[in-house]
Amino acid sequence: MSKVIAIANQKGGVGKTTSAINLAASLAALEYKTLVIDADPQANSTSGVGLNPKDVEVSIYECMVDNIDVKEAICETELKYLDILPSHIDLVGAEVEMVSIDRREERMKDALKEVKEEYDFIIIDCSPSLGLITINALTASNSVIIPVQCEYFALEGLGKLLNTIKIIQTRLNPDLEIEGILLTMYDVRLRLSNQVVEEVKTHFKKIVFDTIIPRNIKLSESPSFGVPAIAHDAESKGAISYLNLAKEILSKNGVI
Repeated sequence: MSKVIAIANQKGGVGKTTSAINLAASLAALEYKTLVIDADPQANSTSGVGLNPKDVEVSIYECMVDNIDVKEAICETELKYLDILPSHIDLVGAEVEMVSIDRREERMKDALKEVKEEYDFIIIDCSPSLGLITINALTASNSVIIPVQCEYFALEGLGKLLNTIKIIQTRLNPDLEIEGILLTMYDVRLRLSNQVVEEVKTHFKKIVFDTIIPRNIKLSESPSFGVPAIAHDAESKGAISYLNLAKEILSKNGVI
């Protein structure tokens, strides 16, 4: 089994990168061969697993724009079973450069064909936009996880994202499914957090993950060490939550 999961929301600051790194690391910790793809020009997933984006010579950009073999770009991380396809700032220009390219929405899908079967899971960290790179990620994916922060305006913009997913299902990727809505940045002390949880569960019912990701210092500080939370402090609430999310996804997909 090989499954490609995009983590997408055009809103910034909802926990996309944190979720991409830590979900991928949790799947790797459970001994599933996992690739995380950094499809964001900010390259936070790249630095979050210990690579310096400035030192990256071949990235997802070259694979999509210049047809460089994706195997040349993939790097190992310090975690066994976890690899990364890194990003760098050049990805900002990819949207413009790809406008006149044939099958421009399917460049990432084409690039991944070479390696897809080598991994149990491929997790794509999307940029906070609904531009061409994110459309490429959704076209290349089997499913999408939508992180929603437990804060005011949580559902703002969600309709636009769901509409984009519908368009991609109709025109580019009829097999794309919503893996689930992931509630992030939950603070048990705040009434607002609990109200958002109720509101999202009322709106979206069964597609909301049971696992809720709390606000957690270890989750926040682990990127500065260049490691996922599970490698920084495996006992932390954040690390345990993402491990539970990984198990929930495995169960949902009939793997365990």
